[in-house]
Amino acid sequence: MPTPPKPQLPAALRDAMGANPWFASLPRAQREALLGAAELTHWRRGAMVFRQGDPVHAAGSGLYGLAAGMIKISTLRQDGREAILAVLEPGNWFGEISLIDGSPRTHDATALGALDLLVVPPEAFAQLMRDVVFANAMAALLAARVRGLYALMEDATLRGLRARVARRLITLSRGDATQSSEPRRRVFLSQEALAMMLGVTRQTLSRELNALAQEGMISLGYGQIEIVAFEALERCGTGG
Repeated sequence: MPTPPKPQLPAALRDAMGANPWFASLPRAQREALLGAAELTHWRRGAMVFRQGDPVHAAGSGLYGLAAGMIKISTLRQDGREAILAVLEPGNWFGEISLIDGSPRTHDATALGALDLLVVPPEAFAQLMRDVVFANAMAALLAARVRGLYALMEDATLRGLRARVARRLITLSRGDATQSSEPRRRVFLSQEALAMMLGVTRQTLSRELNALAQEGMISLGYGQIEIVAFEALERCGTGG
């Protein structure tokens, strides 16, 4: 019997994927090929999409596209403390590193809420990579990730904590890994999670956030931070 066609991705989820700058930059043929190779899966809050050290061909592995929900990318230190590397929002694709080099997963990916997740199996990803246009697009995605990592290294070695806090808030306002051109006024992230991203204690971060709030750059709320004066926060982020 012929294989039945895959059901169409709901319009709302297609719109969420299309809002991502990287995905939107792909030619239509490559966008449709990528979506056509993906299976729509559903995950509960707290589920591990993958763990650090998982082999690339583990069950359910592949290139992932986040259609709905939020994912925490993190790693655990030897002392048990967690470091959050990024928070992914709908539209982002991730998991390509292990598919390209064949090595185990470099970090944990955890559902912060219920997820709608597109999964492109390794074999289908390898087929897509035979298309030069798609392969070049993946190279551009990796280049953007490298730039982001270099920026984090620069912040950690050359900037003071207040500047680091300001710069991370600016990054989060653009969707963290997404980096949209238009920032948002509100960052929906707990102070505990932000402290884990910066590698500082919750108390230390609280002092810096309160100082920024007193200077009129931000306003603190439950589970969110509102950017009141974006340009002033940017100037603070360029400080030492």
